[in-house]
Amino acid sequence: MDDLYREQIIDRYKHPLMKGTLEPNDYSYEDDNPLCGDRIRIDMRVDEKDIVTEAAFSGTGCAISQASADLLMESVVGKSLDEVKALTKEDILELLGIELGPVRLKCALLSLKVLKAGVYGLDELEEELARI
Repeated sequence: MDDLYREQIIDRYKHPLMKGTLEPNDYSYEDDNPLCGDRIRIDMRVDEKDIVTEAAFSGTGCAISQASADLLMESVVGKSLDEVKALTKEDILELLGIELGPVRLKCALLSLKVLKAGVYGLDELEEELARI
């Protein structure tokens, strides 16, 4: 089963479905992982009921960080901002479907960190990141 998920990660890295930018956007945030240099920007548009209608990511990095961002962006479309705020590390790991060591885990979680920073805003960011 791990091989199937590994193939999905490589495919999402080489052929991402959600890569790009959204201008204008309702939420946008960009950050990097200083340990490895991966960088991700996430853009989202929401409707009047705070449901994500479009999501995209851009950036550079390893296969894990880019595949994670692509899968995460696909998963948030149709979710409310409250549901997006409730996403956890376990949700990312479930999307990826493979076990990761501590170094690769930081790569996988970069997109979640950036997503939450964007929807929470800087005032609530520190408190929320402590929960990830």
